[in-house]
Amino acid sequence: MIIEKFEDIISWQKGTELSVIVYEIFRNNKDYGFKDQIQRATVSISNNIAEGFERRTNKELLNFLYIAKGSSGEVRSMLYVALKLNYINQNQFNDLYNRCCEISRLISGFIKTI
Repeated sequence: MIIEKFEDIISWQKGTELSVIVYEIFRNNKDYGFKDQIQRATVSISNNIAEGFERRTNKELLNFLYIAKGSSGEVRSMLYVALKLNYINQNQFNDLYNRCCEISRLISGFIKTI
């Protein structure tokens, strides 16, 4: 399959879905520093995939994919803190964590094809 635009990239699609869910879950959270950081880290996943793709060189795409993968790890790390602070429940943690892992696997697969 030839990817013509970043919107065709599955990890970008899943990353934007994750962002929407994170924004919804933390919408009313009053810990503004935490909320801002997890939202920015989540948006960073799909934004870095898009930016790397638009650079139109494999070297830059790979760099941005690694950054996106790192952001996915950052979100996973923050989910543990959110759970311990009771900002999310166990079911929300499991869902978000699994989504992050899936995105990381998709990014890793994409990296291997480049």
